[in-house]
Amino acid sequence: MTMQVGEVSDEDDAPLSEINVVPLTDVMLVLLIIFIITVPVVLNTIPVTLPQVEFEPTTTKAENVNLSIRAPNGECEIYWEVTRVTSQELLDRGVAALREEIERQGGPANVTELPEVHIRGDVNTPYRCIGGAIFTMQRAGFTRVGFISEPVPGGG
Repeated sequence: MTMQVGEVSDEDDAPLSEINVVPLTDVMLVLLIIFIITVPVVLNTIPVTLPQVEFEPTTTKAENVNLSIRAPNGECEIYWEVTRVTSQELLDRGVAALREEIERQGGPANVTELPEVHIRGDVNTPYRCIGGAIFTMQRAGFTRVGFISEPVPGGG
């Protein structure tokens, strides 16, 4: 900001070529204060410990149930091993598989480990298809449901 004191000459009538930075500074300070106030509100400030992703190779057991799910035309297709099943057949087969495994281990009092469900879902399958299969297998009594995925190239 400039101020003239004294006489005014013709040389002083020339246009000022200096940029007035005071309004720019004021705007920047206001924005700084706004961001200082709003950033803690926007960020999640509750401390949580997130799980670490670990590569855990799948151990294949004969009693585990392998499901493949896809939806080529928007219609959910569920396969128990290589046999296509409906939702009701999936529930019935799941209940039967658990009963058979419990009997094989000597009854409910002797059960040491229950079988798992391994789901291979096509990348283009809507979640409603996969979620429906998970729900059905949980209704059948399966407590562990895992997903089979493609490993990262190079083992990373």
